[in-house]
Amino acid sequence: MAATWTRVLVGLVAFVVVLVVGISLTGSLNAGTDLTGSGGKIVAVVLVALLVGLIGYAAMEYAQTRRLDSITSQFDTRTIVLIPIAIAINIILGQTVAAALKVPVYLDSIGTILVGVLAGPIAGALTGGLANLIWTYVLPAPFHSDYAAPFFIVAVEIGLFAGVFGRLGFFRSRPNTPTERLAIGAIVVVAVVAVIGIYGFVPFYSQGGLTFFAPPAAGTPAPDPIFILLGWLVALLLVGAVVGLVLLLFVRRDLGAAYVFVAGLICGIVSAIISAPISAIFFGGVTGSGTDVLVAAFQKAGSDLQTAVLQQGLLSDPIDKTLTYFVVFAILGALSRRFVARFPQGDQAVGLAEA
Repeated sequence: MAATWTRVLVGLVAFVVVLVVGISLTGSLNAGTDLTGSGGKIVAVVLVALLVGLIGYAAMEYAQTRRLDSITSQFDTRTIVLIPIAIAINIILGQTVAAALKVPVYLDSIGTILVGVLAGPIAGALTGGLANLIWTYVLPAPFHSDYAAPFFIVAVEIGLFAGVFGRLGFFRSRPNTPTERLAIGAIVVVAVVAVIGIYGFVPFYSQGGLTFFAPPAAGTPAPDPIFILLGWLVALLLVGAVVGLVLLLFVRRDLGAAYVFVAGLICGIVSAIISAPISAIFFGGVTGSGTDVLVAAFQKAGSDLQTAVLQQGLLSDPIDKTLTYFVVFAILGALSRRFVARFPQGDQAVGLAEA
């Protein structure tokens, strides 16, 4: 364990050093993701810093063990096949939410979290980072996004957290939990859901009412019909997630649902802290998604831009990650145990655990 933390520390120090030096050499920041502009340069600096950090981690592991097992073991054939599928899931769902819906979620990390849980943190981080870069720099309309690339460091963090939580067993099913422990977990989940409902949906949407589909802004075309269709599928996914949560907690008495919600909440808070300055610096808090209305609402209430963006992130990111983590938990529960166990950390991540 001490050797592992040494590798992580070396990689983190290398990442921070390259990031600080690179940003200082790049100069001022402004909005946009053009590869020749400062936005694209910052994306390139962060990407180089991540690569140097990974090299530093790998070099330390090789010096310790003369092997690179902690990295290579995450990329078996099944993981390599799963990664492009996961990237497609991220982009399709994420673009649907951004283009057509008015809800405080993104749903652009289901694939990242799935890979992280099943394969490991490095595989999850790679999936998240690649998805955001491909989303901006490779794909044409209607699945192109100008906003994804600057947030690829957030996508990397989400993949890392998913891999760590998977390795720690947060996605394990815990059925038939004793009543006392189940009650504590249920209280936590109900409290999170209540905060989501009261502060995430009610006050900021259509003067107290929820509008699921975003009306097109003046002078802009309506969303592509494919996103309207996918939007209804997203609605079913969200409703199914809530219903599934209730069934797991109160029918199967599965405390695993509470573990997943707590993990999602932690990931969401960290994601908000990282993404807030990116949103404020690159895009002025306007990222073309349903969360923009939250930024405007907090600014009207007196917050400056940076504070409003952070407030929006601390509200919408935990909502998104708790829902997304639970969706992945439900997907893993529906898959064959034998199939899941064949992934690098599948059995470790989702095997049955004692409550």
